[in-house]
Amino acid sequence: MNIYENIVILNASLGDEEIETASGKIKDLITNSGGEILNTDVWGRRKLAYEIKKQKKGFYLLLVFKAPSAAIKKLEDYYKVFDPVVKYMVIKLGKKQAETALKSSSVEVTSAVPAEKTEQKSEA
Repeated sequence: MNIYENIVILNASLGDEEIETASGKIKDLITNSGGEILNTDVWGRRKLAYEIKKQKKGFYLLLVFKAPSAAIKKLEDYYKVFDPVVKYMVIKLGKKQAETALKSSSVEVTSAVPAEKTEQKSEA
């Protein structure tokens, strides 16, 4: 399984309970598709750099998770029809990026990403 980083901007005009429900649905979709949530970071309501769908503010949610590649297609299809989502982006992380993203959590990255093989040169 690969490690992914997902930033989701939800509609800021939603109430706290609705945002909690929306983020719960997103997390459930990832886990039901065979994935595992590694880290969740809630940034809260922030001003957008530019207006998106007539919205000037958004509620930011950052998820780091490992999942099979088929789960990403399901997740992106869900975002396209899920009304609270204003904008989203899913990025596949490399080994060093995954280590940096998970530095604050206690998850071992080496178990999720295979280690690189190094060859030793013999002096003769």
